[in-house]
Amino acid sequence: MNDLIIFNKPYGVICQFSPHEKHASLKDFINVPGFYPAGRLDTDSEGLLLLTNNGRLQARIAEPKFGKEKTYWAQLEGAPDPIKLALLQKPMDLGDFNTRPARIRLLETEEIDKLWPRNPPIRERKTVPDFWLEITISEGKNRQVRRMTAKAGYPCLRLVRVAVGQLNLFEQNLDLGCWRYTAQRP
Repeated sequence: MNDLIIFNKPYGVICQFSPHEKHASLKDFINVPGFYPAGRLDTDSEGLLLLTNNGRLQARIAEPKFGKEKTYWAQLEGAPDPIKLALLQKPMDLGDFNTRPARIRLLETEEIDKLWPRNPPIRERKTVPDFWLEITISEGKNRQVRRMTAKAGYPCLRLVRVAVGQLNLFEQNLDLGCWRYTAQRP
């Protein structure tokens, strides 16, 4: 059954197949007709992107009403503060919708070492600390993680989707910019 593709999307790639004047598109990496993203990743986000030619599967993955969990690793500006982090674990009013509570976990250095270098690299400021947080949400609306962390007082410097449901990017052994078919379901 070749109806699901996993792709390790690089930074700067737009989640569309049609050409774009400023950014590489999915067509620059994947030349398989009839496949479309099951959900999107912002151009400035990286990591696991699923594509399918199955409309029902696409809806089950992407539609917020189905509650498919998506897990991200976020590099955040600032230092971890339990009070600010607790805001992410409660429903949050983002103006156009209220989020469901997120699950969060501070990441260890050994975990972050699994990530590839970003091109271009993140601007580092010696006077401003940063840390990495794993965030699991079940909606996946437009720029949701970035908006949530900003509202909690943590600007997002880098965002990498590492899992959709049971599909984990690191278990797939998939290099940046590479894709393959999978029979595994999220």
